[in-house]
Amino acid sequence: MPSVQKRRHAPFPTPEIGIEEIGQLEEKAYAVIESLRATAFAPGREKQLGLRFSITAAANMVGRSATAIRDAEKSGRLPPPAVDERNRRTGYTLSDINRMRAYFGTLPWRAPDEEPVILAIQNFKGGVGKSTIACHTAQYLALQGYRVCLIDCDSQASSTTMFGLNPDLDLHQEDTLHPFLMLGGQQTLQYALRKTYWDGIWLIPANLALYNAEYELAAQVHGNPLLFNRLREGIDTVKDAFDVIIIDPPPALGMISLSVLRAANAMIIPIPPSTVDFSSTTHFLSMLREALEILDSYGIRAQYKFLKAIASKVQDNKSTHTEISRLMAAVFGDFMIDTKLKDSAEIDNANAKLMTVYELPAPQTSRETFNRCKAYLNAANREIEILIRKTWPSHHEELRQMGVI
Repeated sequence: MPSVQKRRHAPFPTPEIGIEEIGQLEEKAYAVIESLRATAFAPGREKQLGLRFSITAAANMVGRSATAIRDAEKSGRLPPPAVDERNRRTGYTLSDINRMRAYFGTLPWRAPDEEPVILAIQNFKGGVGKSTIACHTAQYLALQGYRVCLIDCDSQASSTTMFGLNPDLDLHQEDTLHPFLMLGGQQTLQYALRKTYWDGIWLIPANLALYNAEYELAAQVHGNPLLFNRLREGIDTVKDAFDVIIIDPPPALGMISLSVLRAANAMIIPIPPSTVDFSSTTHFLSMLREALEILDSYGIRAQYKFLKAIASKVQDNKSTHTEISRLMAAVFGDFMIDTKLKDSAEIDNANAKLMTVYELPAPQTSRETFNRCKAYLNAANREIEILIRKTWPSHHEELRQMGVI
């Protein structure tokens, strides 16, 4: 019987992926981002805040009656809101609200001799919601009338993007923390402060340059541990202008994260209620303690006015989320924020438009879903606001009247 030889097929050519192909992907991705910006921002791809408030909402925010506001406008002590082509009021902007607060003396600023709260939204694990919480908390506080600075320390620059900048097209290395963190660099952070389209919020942006800073700092810190103080020293040069400084750190333990731990005087730890995330947060606490011990060994002591964990990305329809949320409450006790941040399609839809829930012009799913999502965000941020105000003696009398302390 004749032998049967197997026919050998030529190997199927597999294209190799190199620098050129990756560059093409990069260009396509940036084109999509630019398209999103062109759609979401107006005019001229410059992001603006479209929120407008009725006189009833303005009265609630300012803490005065609608009649008092109208009287101040009639007498010329406050400007009336803008009108459209039909001479109808278009509503008050956040700038208008803060002008009213200044006139009526209801701005909630700290006293000049009180320290601003420097709040790190910290967890060394990625994907836990740090940037989402940082941006929503910054905007919530701005809506209440506080002066807020948001410092983006993450080279992924999610917070920077959310505030209308394309990190690697609109920004240079000199626009970020990088020049200040380097030895012999900038001596104040004033150069990096950018006023945002949100009245009351200033941003120190980030881009990929901060990734390089990790290695450069590591090379410089040998024999010079005071570099861990550098971010804190920079914040000291701008802090007098703010009530709250929020830091969005990188999702890893490195030189910048250690600098954030030193710079902050308060901390919120986001924890999604999954077994993996709870376990990683347990490791985070171990790493946090060890990191603080490292700083302490250099004579650099980090202490916090408050430290709280918050359950993030919670899905009530998942039994494991419910069980682990209970476990977290039992383990962390008084160290937990009472309100859970629920996973919501409104947050996802807002992110797709490079927005937060607070700046959505209308519900993206249903009004019920939108209102529920906003209620959870407001409740969680209200707890954080109370924690902040408790650090300022000038607020204690009002907090006592509210029954909070």
